[in-house]
Amino acid sequence: MKELRLDKYLTEMGEGTRSQIKEMARKGRILVDGIPEKRAERKIDPEQQQVSVDGRPVSYVRYEYYMLNKPQGVVSATEDSRYETVISLIEERKRDDLFPVGRLDIDTEGLLLITNDGDLAHRLLSPKKHVDKVYFARVEGELPPDAKERMEEGLVLSDGTPTMPALLEVLKQGKNEVPSEIHLTIREGKFHQVKRMFETLGCCVIYLKRMSMGSLILDEALKPGEYRPLSEDEILSLKNHGK
Repeated sequence: MKELRLDKYLTEMGEGTRSQIKEMARKGRILVDGIPEKRAERKIDPEQQQVSVDGRPVSYVRYEYYMLNKPQGVVSATEDSRYETVISLIEERKRDDLFPVGRLDIDTEGLLLITNDGDLAHRLLSPKKHVDKVYFARVEGELPPDAKERMEEGLVLSDGTPTMPALLEVLKQGKNEVPSEIHLTIREGKFHQVKRMFETLGCCVIYLKRMSMGSLILDEALKPGEYRPLSEDEILSLKNHGK
């Protein structure tokens, strides 16, 4: 890893703004290898040198990757004035530049990748990469007999927006007041897409949960609101999948 300015190092680790870091250094609150460092612009080697602030070690992490089981009522954003965000749920995060890869509606649950790896996020979200996203849904209203075929051909939404072909698997056919249960696999992420696709079929999604994204499958042990770091194998598999 190349050398970094001390203020950039500490800013990326969420220790404050550049001006705040400069003031902390001036007051002797920052140590490099146990020695007070008053030059915030000094370059250091994150892999070889140790940095501490107020006696507390601050290790450098270039990338972080978390799997979150997003609960309802939380928004897929880095900040929001009205609602709790998915980033605020990641209490163990070290960096302050994490973001959700893609969006899940506020009332949608399930798999959400949280990272600061912009290149990986771009590859996973690009329709050209054909990264499958699998959703479980409960759907009110009778599914038309040709629902699978229409999904596979690609629908045109009510506002004229075309969708890419999707794969519909009916797990449980609804009847009367009992909703249908389905898996839907899509390769894009238009606004409210899954809900709007079923509206086109004359149905209404009453529950939606994302189960997987590419090679990443939601950990069944994670309850809504819980998260864990990705394993090295999961990270490698995602990177290979997005190439």
